[in-house]
This record gives sequence, C-alpha cells and structure tokens, in this order.
Amino acid sequence: MAFTIAIDGPAAAGKGTISRAVADHFGFAHLDTGLLYRAVGARTLDGTDPIAAARALVAADLDAGALRGQAVADAASKVAVIADVRAALVDFQRAFALRSGGAVVDGRDIGTVICPEAEAKLFITASPEVRAERRHAELLERGQGATLDAVLAEIHARDERDMSRAEAPLRPAPDAVMIDTSAMSIAEAVAAATEAVEQRMRARGYPLPSGQQDGNQ
Repeated sequence: MAFTIAIDGPAAAGKGTISRAVADHFGFAHLDTGLLYRAVGARTLDGTDPIAAARALVAADLDAGALRGQAVADAASKVAVIADVRAALVDFQRAFALRSGGAVVDGRDIGTVICPEAEAKLFITASPEVRAERRHAELLERGQGATLDAVLAEIHARDERDMSRAEAPLRPAPDAVMIDTSAMSIAEAVAAATEAVEQRMRARGYPLPSGQQDGNQ
C-alpha cells in the first residue's frame, strides 16, 4: 500500500534531518531529491551539459558523501532552474514516491509539482538568520572556512533563486502543514512532523506503525 509523504522547504531549514527521522519512524523509504540536483550540478562542474547529465543520471551517482560542499550546492541550485533538467528527473522521483510500503520524498517542489496528490505534505521552514547559523556551524564542523555574513548572503541568494524561478518555484502547497523550526530542537521538530503525518494517516485509514495505533498524545 503506497503512502507518500512530501516534505518541502528552503535550504538549512532542517527538512533533510526531519525527513530521515520521519522515514525511520514509519519504516518508509526516503529520497532526498536534492541529491539528484547535486549530482547533476557536480557533473556540470566538470563541464558536462546539465541536461545531458540529468538524462544520464543513475543511482550510483547519488553518493551523498561525494556531493557535499558549497560549490556543488551552488551548482545544484543553478541547474534546478533549468526546465529540461527538472523534467528529466520527474519520472525518477514520482516512481520512487509511489513505491509500495510508503515513501518520504523531500525537496523544494514535491508537494506542489512532483507529488501534488501526496497523502501527507509538510513545509519545513526557519528564519534566514537561523538557517545561516546552522549552515555556518556545519561548514565549520567540516573544516570549511566561511563567515556567518557570507553564509547568510548565500542563503538569501539561494532563496531568491528558488522562489523566483519560472519552473516549479519554492512555495508551500495549499494543504501542506507548516512547521517553523526556528525555535525548535531537532527532537521537537521531528515530533511535530511525525504527529502531523500520523493525523493524515488516521484520517485516511492508513495503518500506523506498531505501538502507534492508540495515538501518542
């Protein structure tokens, strides 16, 4: 039985961490669609045409460890505005979302474009300042030097690209549950997300994970 959870939101809002935790909680498969665009972006850094890279993408290209770093993130954001790149990746994402046993798919246009009929939709957000602080801490942890001001400027620039692009701009679906993680701990954000999904499951008669049938209030 398929049950799709679409999770969208801007960079560094916490949607990746939340998506993985939600997938683990429900025993669902998880796809970080940002890796698809990072993989295409990484190929363009070597001079490959982005549309050709998207059409030739295979699962082996989605090695998360090789796709970290600001240069790849910037390239991913730039190729994501190309309509033909997005079109080439749509079928991959939709097939994953509809797999039996349930799926969590996170990105920037999952609930609005890729899976508008998803059974549960979440939009994870946080203030630009909080997101910049989180991203800055991540970079320092990896030994990558960057000033907080520079990271904040990049957050603003990426938001502008993502929200103003003509093809599938970043925005919450009308029926998405909004979760602002600015003042939340990871545990609080995950709890809010899982509760929102459980409410949708109950409304649709989908079986909850073992131990959840009576509801955790």
